[in-house]
Amino acid sequence: MNIFRLAGDMTHLASVLVLLLKIHTIKSCAGVSLKTQELYAIVFATRYLDILTSFVSVYNTFMKLVFLGSSFSIVWYMRYHKAVQRTYDREQDTFRHWFLVLPCLLLALLIHEKFTFLEVLWTFSLYLEAVAILPQLVLLQRTRNIDNLTGQYIFLLGGYRGLYILNWIYRYFTEPHFVHWITWIAGLVQTLLYADFFYYYFLSWKNNKKLQLPA
Repeated sequence: MNIFRLAGDMTHLASVLVLLLKIHTIKSCAGVSLKTQELYAIVFATRYLDILTSFVSVYNTFMKLVFLGSSFSIVWYMRYHKAVQRTYDREQDTFRHWFLVLPCLLLALLIHEKFTFLEVLWTFSLYLEAVAILPQLVLLQRTRNIDNLTGQYIFLLGGYRGLYILNWIYRYFTEPHFVHWITWIAGLVQTLLYADFFYYYFLSWKNNKKLQLPA
C-alpha cells in the first residue's frame, strides 16, 4: 500500500458514493448508462471471486465487498426501482455492450499470466473494465445533458485510473521485479478513453459553463 494506491481506492469509492447519492437521494439515473453499470457488475463479480478462497486483509476484503454490493445495487435500482427506472433513458442508451464481453473473454483465454480459472477471470475483468465506460461516454455524447453529479462521477472514475497509473510507476521504482504488462496496458487504455471527457470537463470548469460533450 502506498499513497497513490490509497488515493486511487478512495477516489474510486467516492465515485460510487456520488452515483449512489444521485440515485438514492434524487431518485434519478438520468444520464447514467445501465449498460456500463452492468459491465462493472460483471467486472467486480469476476475479479473478486478470490474473496471465497483467500484473505489478504480486512481493508482488502471490505473494499471488495463494497464494490460488489454497490455495483449490483446500482443495477437493481436502475432496472427495478419504480421511481428511478422511469428516469432511465433507454432510447439513448443503446450501445451493444454484450459485444464487448466475448472479445474480452477470448483475449483473457489467449493472453494471461497463468492459465487457471481465477487468473483467467481476473484478466478478463481487467480487459472488460478497460472498455466498460464506453456505453456511458456514448450516452453522454448523444444526450449532451450532463448534470453535476454525473459529471463528477465520471471525473472521479477517470481520476481513480490516473492515480493507479501513478501507483504502478511508484511500485516499479520501489519494488524489485514489479512488472505486470497486462494490468498496465489495460489500465492505460482505460485512462485514454477518459481523455476527451477530461478535456471538456476542465474546459467547462475554466469557463464556468455547463459541461457538454460534442455530439
